[in-house]
Order: sequence, then C-alpha cells, then structure tokens
Amino acid sequence: MTQMLPAYETILLERRGRLLVVTLNRPDAMNAVNRVLHDELPDALTFAGTDPDSDVVLLTGAGQAFSAGGDIGHMAHNAANPHLFDHEARQAKRIVFGMLDIEKPVVCRMNGHAVGLGASIALLCDVVFAAEGVKIGDPHVGIGLVAGDGGAVVWAQRIGLAKAKEYLLTGEMLSARKAAEIGLVNHCVAPEALDAAVDAFCTKLLLGAPNAIRWTKILTNIELKRIAGAVMEAGIAYESLSVRSADHREGIAALKEKRAPRFTGR
Repeated sequence: MTQMLPAYETILLERRGRLLVVTLNRPDAMNAVNRVLHDELPDALTFAGTDPDSDVVLLTGAGQAFSAGGDIGHMAHNAANPHLFDHEARQAKRIVFGMLDIEKPVVCRMNGHAVGLGASIALLCDVVFAAEGVKIGDPHVGIGLVAGDGGAVVWAQRIGLAKAKEYLLTGEMLSARKAAEIGLVNHCVAPEALDAAVDAFCTKLLLGAPNAIRWTKILTNIELKRIAGAVMEAGIAYESLSVRSADHREGIAALKEKRAPRFTGR
C-alpha cells in the first residue's frame, strides 16, 4: 500500500508514479521563507528521504518564483527580536542536512528566481534545471547578513572558491544563462521547454538502477557533507551575530523603503 502524503501549510507533496514532487507553496509571497516554511521544510525533506514509494524527488516552486528567500516582514520581525532568529538558525541547519541526507536523486525545477536561502535550497539539489530569464543569487550581505544558511557550503563546491567568494561577498544576482555557463546550475532551458526537459531527465533516472544511483549519490556527497559539518555551525553563529547588528536593521529598512543602504560597520 502506498504511503499517505503528509499535509503542510506551505508545501505541497504530489506523487507521479515513483516521482515525488515537493512544491514550495507560498505563490502570493514568491515562496519567500517565513517561520512556517522554515519549520515545515525540514520535516518534508525527512519524509522525502525516507518515503519508500519514490525513487526520485523533484523540488520546485508554485507560481512565478522558485523562492525569493527570506520573507521581508518576517526578517524585519526577527531584526527587531533577534532572539527569535536562533530557532530559525537551527532549522536552516536541518534544511541543509535534510537536503544532503536524501539518498535518492533530487532534481530542481527552478521555475523562477531563487534568492538567498532559496538559492541554497536549489543548489543543494543534485541537478538544477533553470528557466531562461530567471535569476539566482545569495544577497545576504546586501542586507547586512552573513551568508551562513548554506551559501558558504554549496557555492564553492559548484563553481570553485574564487568565483564563490566573488558572488557571495557582493551578493550579485546571476542570470540563469550565466549560472549555467559557470556551472552553478546544470541547465538553462527556455521556459516553454522547462517541463519537458525536467520530465525527460526524471524519467531517465526512474528507468535507471535505483540502488546504483543512490549509492553513487551517497559517494559523491561524502565530501559535501564533510564540508557542511565543518561550516554550518560557524555559519549559523556568524549569521546570528549579524542579525543583531545595526547594519542588518539598516539593510532591512533600506529594502522596505526601496533605497540604497547606508552601512556603518556596526
């Protein structure tokens, strides 16, 4: 008997044969990560990893975005009450390791922009198909935050340390085409061809030898998990410090007021 799918407020789960589709589902908010999504995603990832009725996981976003990263109102609330961020820091760690602990292949259908934690979630997938015209980036520093929730783990593993530093230290957003050219994502596909490309690749995986595919993924993830183990505690600690800074409060204010921030190093 096929296992029942759990229900979530901000995530949709769907079966397509042996494919499990996980959809970030806050389309009216560009799938921005609020507290509920922070709390639900680790549980959904645990289910995806242990679900006996699927061999491949497809991760995507509802509506026009993959994920806009942190919800602005939610980040402003955390900036005013920084002790609340400590819970989410722990959840961010669960998200990163939840992604890495899934032994079956995880394919990303990056249908829209992927920003901040949203970018980290996309890049922690095994293979990323991005729609041409969308952007990806980790602009934590642009709002006075440390990129501690996964960016420091995965960017360098995808594009090398030098390029990762360039983009993480500036927060630059990259087009899907540029991201594919430098190896940050695997494929940049015309929007009208995205579903066909993703479906074809998932079908190829589903027709393969599931144990051989899983065990190969486990092997290729060993080094990435070692790095995550070394980096995440420090990353979350530094991000927690930056949440308490005047620069972060200024970054949030500037974002809400649609102006350039005036950072002071405090």
